[in-house]
Parts: sequence; C-alpha cells; structure tokens
Amino acid sequence: MGVFNKNVKTTIKMNKLDKDYQSLLQDILDNGVEKKDRTGTGTISVFGRQIRHKMSEGFPLLTTKKMHWKSIVTELLWFLRGDTNIKYLVDNDCNIWTGDAYKNYHKQNDGILGRSDLWTLTKEQFINKIKTDDGFAKKWGELGPIYGKQWRSWTKKKMYLSTDGSYENIYDEADQTVIDQISVLINELKTNPDSRRMVVSAWAVHDLPNMVLPPCHYSWQVYTRELSVKERLSYFEEFFDCTSNSENMNEHEIHIELSKSNIPTRAISLMWNQRSVDTFLGLPFNIASYGLLLMMIADEVGMLPDQLIGNLGDTHIYLNHIEQAKEQITREPYKLPTVHVRDGIESYMPDDIILNNYQSHPSIKAPLSN
Repeated sequence: MGVFNKNVKTTIKMNKLDKDYQSLLQDILDNGVEKKDRTGTGTISVFGRQIRHKMSEGFPLLTTKKMHWKSIVTELLWFLRGDTNIKYLVDNDCNIWTGDAYKNYHKQNDGILGRSDLWTLTKEQFINKIKTDDGFAKKWGELGPIYGKQWRSWTKKKMYLSTDGSYENIYDEADQTVIDQISVLINELKTNPDSRRMVVSAWAVHDLPNMVLPPCHYSWQVYTRELSVKERLSYFEEFFDCTSNSENMNEHEIHIELSKSNIPTRAISLMWNQRSVDTFLGLPFNIASYGLLLMMIADEVGMLPDQLIGNLGDTHIYLNHIEQAKEQITREPYKLPTVHVRDGIESYMPDDIILNNYQSHPSIKAPLSN
C-alpha cells in the first residue's frame, strides 16, 4: 500500500435500489393500462421507464424478496458460453427457459398420430428426458439462435438476388462471417476505451423467426471514463477498509502510489435496453444479471464497475402478480450484498462467483407466463 497509513474505517450504505424498484411497481399499479399479451394472462403496463444503480452502493440483488442466486449466475454463464440449449441450464437446476422449450415441444408435437411417446410427456418428464437423453435434449432442448448465439457467434450472411429481382432467404455457407461480439468488446475496451461503438446486440432480424422467443433485453452498451484522484482514493479506502494519509502528496504522486496497489484508473458503466419487462419476476433477474456481467467485464479489463442502467420499454405487471407486487412494496429493504468474481470471463464457473452477506425477506411465489 505504499506510504499510505492503514486505519480501519466503516461504511454503511443505504439500499436505494430496492426503494427504486418498489417505486416502479407502485408506478405501474397507479398508472398502468390493462393490455392483452401473447401468453393470454394479461398485464397492466406503462411505457418508457428507467432503473439506475451505482455499483459502489452494493451488488444489485433485491432484498425485499429472496432471489434465486444460482439461477441468475447459471443463466448468465450460459449466455457467455454461447449456448442455446436448455440442457446446461437444467443440469444446473435452472429452469428459467424450461417453460419456453416445453411450450415449443408441445407446439411441434401436439396431435401428431403415432407420437404419443413424445407429446404426452408432462413437464417434469420432459425435464428428466432433457437430462438423461442426449438425442432428445439436442432436438427439443434447443431454443434457436437466441442470446448466446448472437453474443458469441453472430453470423453475418449474404442474401442473393433472385430472378424476379427480390432478395431470397437463401444463404451460401461459404459466405458467412461469424463475429464474437464479446471478444470484440473486450479487445475494444483494452485498446480504445473511449469508443462510442461498444455495443452488443441480440436483435438479429434475419434470425428472429427461428427463435423460440425474440430477445426481451435486446442490446447493451458499455461506457468508460478516467477516474479522478478522489475516486481512486475512495476505492482504495473501500478496498483495503482503511483511510489514507495523502495530505502531503500531489496528484501525480498519489496516482503513482495507487497504481502500486493495482487500483483501477478507469470506471466502466453498462446500459441495457429491454423491449418487454416482466417487472415482478423478470426484472429483478435482469438487474442482477447485468450487474454481474458488468463486474465480470470490469474484472477482465481492470476497471471499476460504475453505473448500471436499464432502459425499459413495455414495463408491465402480469395480472396474476398484482397481489405479490403489493406485498413486496410493503417490505423494508436490507443492506445490499457484495459479490466477488475471480478467474477470466472465458473460464468462469459457478463457484468462481461468490455472493457475500445477502440478507433478504422470504421469497414471494408467482406463476411464470410463457
């Protein structure tokens, strides 16, 4: 720690995230209009909202209801693997996407004579068959070119002009370029951190018809900036749980001493865009998932996680979640937890992501609409 003195300090931070989330629930209850939706459940909905969180205030995992942390981690790692088959998820007891796969399986097989061994499976039998039958899992666990495919192997395809002058949906395999958007982003952060083009998109228009469900959170962007001496000192004191003695040093000297302790010189923020927001069940997962992704990228490029921002389009509460939302609004938040990540973004395993000091109210059960 160079010439800095180490004196123990204590910081208590208020949980603003839960309060902002509760205010969003109340906003929808007060101002939402009733709308029909593809699931047949019905919603009350508002349009164009935003959620913001400073990562320095704690990890953005809601405390007003218990969150299933393992599922959040597993799904994000699944995205980063470039995987689009639910087998990895169900093998790790994560069923976020099981309903969509099961619905697709029934849609494809319902009423087909001679296929009763398939289309009569219950959801539990379907999950077990995904786990135990690789051939079945390969076919019926596949969700199409969703998030992981687009993040890690976006395929740039050439379309060809047909004889009548229209473009045909026919592709030459030799004329396809695969782009790993995550690798491109990491390289850009390391070589050109002030770029305004650091965007990852899952909204591949040519692939939408082949997806079981088009992306809800369809793109995200990162932004970096240089940290001031004051910010670097504050992080130093937070990281080492101490106060520093830097009164007799100029800014250049302080920067040098902080660099000796590997204190980051830049902050990185992440903003995601979401067209459809299941505010009670889905949004808490999205907030935590993108917060974790921000931490993982920051760790990979040696930067400090800064702002997490979600731009929300159709922001709704399902009609069968209203009473649950009202209950959550009444709960007083606890202090936010912390998360520690280790290893590189290409080799993360669930055990490499450690949740500390998570205290929450009990979970609130609500049905998932597929």
